[in-house]
Amino acid sequence: MSEPLKPFPTAQALIGTGQVRHTRLRPARNAFAYRTWFLLIPMRSWRRHPINGLTRNRRGLVSFHDADHGDGGPDALAWVENLLNDAGVQASGEIWLHTYPRVLGYVFNPVSFWYAHDAEGSLKAIVAEVNNTFGQRHSYVLTGPDMRWGRELVATKTFHVSPFCQVTGAYRFRFMRSGQTIENNERTVARIDYDDDQGPLLQTSVSGVLTPLTSGSLFKTVLSMPLLTFGIIARIHWQAIKLLAKRVPFSTKPLKSVSHD
Repeated sequence: MSEPLKPFPTAQALIGTGQVRHTRLRPARNAFAYRTWFLLIPMRSWRRHPINGLTRNRRGLVSFHDADHGDGGPDALAWVENLLNDAGVQASGEIWLHTYPRVLGYVFNPVSFWYAHDAEGSLKAIVAEVNNTFGQRHSYVLTGPDMRWGRELVATKTFHVSPFCQVTGAYRFRFMRSGQTIENNERTVARIDYDDDQGPLLQTSVSGVLTPLTSGSLFKTVLSMPLLTFGIIARIHWQAIKLLAKRVPFSTKPLKSVSHD
């Protein structure tokens, strides 16, 4: 059985503004860095109290839709709670979701992260939720006896993401979240390194400075990068063209692939 929820403070939703960085090491080197912004949503606090400025499951300039996550159902938080429970993770505190929202009704999330805590605020597990351009989704539950920020977490690759990579090898994850100080806002970094059978192949990270999410701050952020979510899929295809031009081997989608695990 899952641990019953204990009282914990209501958390403030956050906006992260920063960079996505990606480097392919072989057979041809390819690297890029883009400006980005994302949301860090305290999902259990949102269950109790609305988030000012963020529309849920209906149209809006910026909106969150539960069906964009998990099993595609009406309650993404309930889905991740069941996933954690099935994995034996006791997380009775806040569950934060690091994700892209829909902007003008459109979103594509290459990867979202669910950060699950206990009632005292200690990190208990992270769920890396991966989407590919074939409309499939898969989740990796990352946990262990010494779970903490900065620890390297490893997962065997079992899901087809890029046609320029095989379903082999493993991911090495590292997550960091700094506390807020008088001089600086809180920061977050999520890094994913991918090693295939020949060794290190891809190095990817997303980082950002975190500020409170309000109607005003959200509108200001959208104005600064209004085509963010449209740009994500456009940049994926542009980088694919560059890899083809560099003669990086291309493979089609496997006949069998996990969907909405």
